[in-house]
Amino acid sequence: MNQSKIAIILILAGVLLAGCVSKQPITLNGAGATFPYPLISKWSSEYNKIKPNIQINYQSVGSGAGIKQITARTVDFGASDAPLTEQEYANVSGILQIPESIGAVVVAYNLPGIQKGVKLSGDVTADIFLGKITKWNDPKIVSLNPGIQFPSKDIIVAHRSDGSGTTFVFTDYLSAISPDWKSKAGKGKSVNWPVGLGGKGNEGVAGLLTQNPYSIGYIELAYAKLQNISYAYIKNKAGNFIEPTLETTASAA
Repeated sequence: MNQSKIAIILILAGVLLAGCVSKQPITLNGAGATFPYPLISKWSSEYNKIKPNIQINYQSVGSGAGIKQITARTVDFGASDAPLTEQEYANVSGILQIPESIGAVVVAYNLPGIQKGVKLSGDVTADIFLGKITKWNDPKIVSLNPGIQFPSKDIIVAHRSDGSGTTFVFTDYLSAISPDWKSKAGKGKSVNWPVGLGGKGNEGVAGLLTQNPYSIGYIELAYAKLQNISYAYIKNKAGNFIEPTLETTASAA
């Protein structure tokens, strides 16, 4: 399981403070990562109950698009799973980067008849997304999962098509665990995917997973839970397979 600190970028923090004492209607507009959208949406709704005169609108458009919008000053705040690079930060003046939340990127799958308990290692995951492992009953997958009967079906890889902080988190992990992945694809908010179908946002990848049996992809844990999508237990450095939960995410923070 991968951990990610979400950096939320604020350029009008003073407006938030003004809202605490003013009764005038205030609207704050934000855009960025799909990763924290469920959390930001909940926060916005709850805050509006306390401060009815303050409306917070957040567009779940992806980290790359959010960075572009905050740079162009078309929104009041942006959110990105990946911190701004030095060049991106140099392009924007007068902003703050605030670590806002921590979440988990999970390797999610759609395997008819196998709802829970699939175990994967980092190198096997990398080989799947490289297109080197193409069948669910590949010996490398089977050896990690004694007792599970995998079908002889092609693996359908799902990945992000937009500039994505979630992609940065996932590819950073794959680059750290697999020299082959690092040399062929590398890490970033966008990479040249060797194989697979592209979906926009965590929502898009989740949609590809639910629509395509025998698929595998990467999404934020909340999206998997909200849409009842199965996700793998990933082998850690100690050799243990960790189930992604709120508790294991918090303990890894």
